[in-house]
Amino acid sequence: MDPEARLHERKRELTVQLDRLDADDDSLRHDRADATADDEHDPEGSTLSGEWQRVEALRRAARAELAEVEASLARVAAGTYGVCASCGRDIPVERLEVRPHATMCVACASR
Repeated sequence: MDPEARLHERKRELTVQLDRLDADDDSLRHDRADATADDEHDPEGSTLSGEWQRVEALRRAARAELAEVEASLARVAAGTYGVCASCGRDIPVERLEVRPHATMCVACASR
């Protein structure tokens, strides 16, 4: 699969993941509004607050990766995709296969 197709596929996956996390957040907000829910004293599972924090952390991470993917797609459109933002050399194809939204070659990224 070419890098642009991989980026579009990852964007689709992240969008689906964010939709699912938004639905989870809505469900938790609904459960939180239920006056009879006493999740803070439920020994059987995690609290709604803990779940809410987990969902929000996952949403933040997915949004950040989505922004990286969209920036990569913009570089594809500009013809600068695969060029190290630091040294200007080509980013190895193997690196882009593993991390398609990479902006730096391995040497520059490891500094």
